[in-house]
Amino acid sequence: MECELKDQIAIVTGGARGMGAAIGACLARAGSRVVLTDIDADTVKRTASQINDALGNEFAVAIAADVTNERQVEALIEETGHRLGAVTTLVNNAGLLFPTPVADISLGEWEKVVSVNLTGTFLCSRAAVPVMREQRFGRIVNMSSSAGRSVSTIGGAHYTAAKAGVLGLTRALAKELAADGILVNAVCPGLIDTQMVREICDEKAVAAYEGSFPLRRLGLPDEVAGVVRFLCNPESYITGASIDVNGGDLMI
Repeated sequence: MECELKDQIAIVTGGARGMGAAIGACLARAGSRVVLTDIDADTVKRTASQINDALGNEFAVAIAADVTNERQVEALIEETGHRLGAVTTLVNNAGLLFPTPVADISLGEWEKVVSVNLTGTFLCSRAAVPVMREQRFGRIVNMSSSAGRSVSTIGGAHYTAAKAGVLGLTRALAKELAADGILVNAVCPGLIDTQMVREICDEKAVAAYEGSFPLRRLGLPDEVAGVVRFLCNPESYITGASIDVNGGDLMI
């Protein structure tokens, strides 16, 4: 096991499955102690146990929380401090996607998608910043999307708008927090082979998308996780950046 993240305490939101689970495992393999948080309490506990079983040590713990709930987010930061130590790394991965056409998006659905993807990123970052400022060190990685740069492949207008907002929030935080030793960056995955994507796209649709990408396949959660790990390195000089992980689907 490589240990470039030894002594780091990471929180990964949306950590029960998909990219969140892959990111948690990747950071743990790099030596970080990891808190996986999710509203799905049972699944996130199983995911943490699977990481620990694979590594043969207690690298991951699970804490159930709703990133859209201000009090639960504040409690998450506090409980992390009590159980593992002061948070040094925050990966805002929790997300929600619906393929609803704009004319059919209810106000409630709009608010739910924006709340999870954008407001949750804000609430978790705001809660972690005081702890990171006290240490004069921090790494925040926000999960945006190719949708944030252009338009979503399979999500509705609310998802595209929220992920574009994540990029703006990332730049604002990076500028404001740099003097405190806190680096803030975003990762922009394209179509990644996760359960969420498979729930929306049937095999025929997946094959069509794969055929349109320069790399001719969907991305893998581990391929996103490796980029997050790179941005969490204590020796990084990168802030305010957004890194595309899309197999060449969107070239800027």
